Amino acid sequence: MSSDKSPGKSLEDARKDAGFQTLSTRLAYSNPWTAMREDIIVHPNGKQGLYGIVERGEFVVILPLHADGKVTLIQQFRYPVGERLWELPMGMWETKENVDPVELALGELREETGLRAGEMIHIGSMYQGAGYSNQKGHVFLARNLTRGETALEATEEDITCHDMTLDAFETMIRNGELKCMVSLAAFALIRAKGLI
Repeated sequence: MSSDKSPGKSLEDARKDAGFQTLSTRLAYSNPWTAMREDIIVHPNGKQGLYGIVERGEFVVILPLHADGKVTLIQQFRYPVGERLWELPMGMWETKENVDPVELALGELREETGLRAGEMIHIGSMYQGAGYSNQKGHVFLARNLTRGETALEATEEDITCHDMTLDAFETMIRNGELKCMVSLAAFALIRAKGLI
């Protein structure tokens, strides 16, 4: 049984088919990156409830794989958790709508790492936090890489870029040094498909 809604079916129709009813919805907060919506709903069991939904645009996460088997990670300070985190390159474009995920992946990779990918393979899609957000992400494997200059935004100037062996990367995962759930999920999906 597929968990995806049928093509052409609206989100509200999918909710109705699952037994949910939306009584009201209101925008609680909005900025260029994020909106917070509050829905008053009726659950399939008839009980009324509330959903706070974080609305964000689609994002991409990219695993850059070099010809020598090394991978590229970035490290940056993440304000909400107060830590510098190891991550795969990822991001979204707030100023453009309906961006082709491949174009976005090529752009984010170039922006954050300076890498240009001769081959960008779409591995799959996932939701970052489906219990509270509608944000959908696309996982890519980048190959045939050449290095150029980064094009970091002003808010990304603390990003550092690091090439490492796949063994070193997996050791970081085992030791709990890679705490980014999106990076871990992307790596697991690529590994499960036997592409790395």
